[in-house]
Amino acid sequence: MSNSRRRFLTHSGTLLLGSSLLPGFSGELFASTQRRISPSDQINVGVIGVKGMGWSNLQAILKVPGTQCVALCDIDANVLSSRAAELKTPVKTYSDYRQLLDNKDVHYVIIGTPDHWHCLQMADACAAGKYVYVEKPCGNTIEECRVMEAAQARYKSFVQVGQWQRSAPHFQDAVAFVQSGKLGNIRTVKSWAYMGWMKPVPVLPDAAVPAGVDYTRWLGPAPTRPFNPNRFHFNFRWFWDYAGGLMTDWGVHMMDYALLGMKAGYPKSVMASGGKMAYPDDASETPDTLTAVFEYDKFNVVWEHATGIDLGPYNLTHGTAFIGNNGTLVLNREGWFVTPEGQKMEAVPMQKDQGDALVRHHQNFVDAIRNNQPASIHTPIQEASRTAQVCQLGNIAFRTRQKLAWNETKGNFDSSAANKLLDAHYHNGYKLPKLG
Repeated sequence: MSNSRRRFLTHSGTLLLGSSLLPGFSGELFASTQRRISPSDQINVGVIGVKGMGWSNLQAILKVPGTQCVALCDIDANVLSSRAAELKTPVKTYSDYRQLLDNKDVHYVIIGTPDHWHCLQMADACAAGKYVYVEKPCGNTIEECRVMEAAQARYKSFVQVGQWQRSAPHFQDAVAFVQSGKLGNIRTVKSWAYMGWMKPVPVLPDAAVPAGVDYTRWLGPAPTRPFNPNRFHFNFRWFWDYAGGLMTDWGVHMMDYALLGMKAGYPKSVMASGGKMAYPDDASETPDTLTAVFEYDKFNVVWEHATGIDLGPYNLTHGTAFIGNNGTLVLNREGWFVTPEGQKMEAVPMQKDQGDALVRHHQNFVDAIRNNQPASIHTPIQEASRTAQVCQLGNIAFRTRQKLAWNETKGNFDSSAANKLLDAHYHNGYKLPKLG
């Protein structure tokens, strides 16, 4: 049993189905509802949320032999009709994701919706016997992450999370180098995202819901608010109701490799400082500038992000640096290199990225499905949940302005204020799968 799964059971007990889950599915029935995909079978793909990463994921999986798209779902009829027209083959379209999950012809579901929908839709897709590819971060709260782990375990589902760098060969090679010991004692790991392209989110008045948009369904379990263009589509990331800002948006990518390289679990403590320092008067809520420090037994992991600036550490917009006594390995989406500390080791020149890692990520998931080998999935929900939870710890430290000690056994903080931010609070009649 994994540490995260053990903590979930200790903290929460057994997963009970909430009212959002599709009727007629249970753990006992899962084996009979999930279709076994053989190497000769066509894999039929359905996508929930097709404007952004959902569409990018679809373009990637269609490059994997033996796949085809049969269904699309989106609450924006304008986006839905446009995407359907872009495909070369006819597909069924839906505005309600539950209808897509009812379609027995759909085997492989891609969830590309905003973060606040990931948990419910993944749990429902698992209950419906689908193979599930869910975008990162897996959950928008620590409680949601735990529920997603439990749902996968209950239904014995195949789940891949969209932290696609795990399928990039140069990332894998960099981790192998880090774990070889050549860098010597690693005391600090830095991960960062400096986003110079990000401009202020303008303050806009509330407005009428655009024609063709089912805004009530878009809100789902989030608090009811008047429609505002700032909170819709891409910019949802910068509002606490729906997401966690750059700490969870880019953090789950870069921090994932910090934790993977160090074979790290959960920190002993976390503290964070930052705020809206670049654009103090814009409409966003999440910090545009943040530094978070995660304390482990023998090293620290430091996260930094900043908007409006491109020159981050090592003059790179994003990356992870493993700083050892003998040298420093710097890794990002372009490649990795090693700079020696004096004469203690040989330098390693830039080892460049190789190919399309997003396609490789879907290929990995398809291979795991066809070979019936869930252990071969590169980003299983348990590991994605760990990374997402660590990032959530950073956000909670920022929001409480406290240095927080984390109790890994109990799965909570030493602060009542911080513990209030662990759980999901659903609205509009939606219910998180209950924990009893």
